[in-house]
Amino acid sequence: MPAHDDRHLFEMLILEGAQAGLSWLTILKKRDNYRKAFHAFDVEKVASYTKRDISRLLADAGIVRNRLKIESAIKNARGVLGIIEECGTLDSFLWRYVDGTRLQNAWKSMAELPAKTKLSDAMSKDLKQRGFNFVGSTICYAFMQAVGMVNDHTIDCFRHKDVKTNAR
Repeated sequence: MPAHDDRHLFEMLILEGAQAGLSWLTILKKRDNYRKAFHAFDVEKVASYTKRDISRLLADAGIVRNRLKIESAIKNARGVLGIIEECGTLDSFLWRYVDGTRLQNAWKSMAELPAKTKLSDAMSKDLKQRGFNFVGSTICYAFMQAVGMVNDHTIDCFRHKDVKTNAR
């Protein structure tokens, strides 16, 4: 379903990056731990993290203890603050890639689903230019799916029609 809350969007962006190279189920099982460890994804708090916070996070068995991913979350929080300063909200910045309206696909099988698109390429490039990490095109497309920017449920999935009819 379409998500427009900046905190939730930030959370999903961080979790998608954390998932890189791992199964999504691994991250889902650790989601509550991530919320605790990252101050409920309060972007200002995460952006202010220091080396001491990095050490705390590296010692937290409840999250993925990968230094690059942890440092990326902090760097990305700082980038989000820049986006908010420039665009007003993270929501308005991200949803402009789909002109504010969810893309509605009609895939017949999972094999048809792309891993990335020109839109996710553009989002990735833009975020990287702003200093973000772990925002490759495939991660951006998974993020777009997760926050409802694109409906990629196959047409035989019970969620396809539900998501299609529940717009912003």
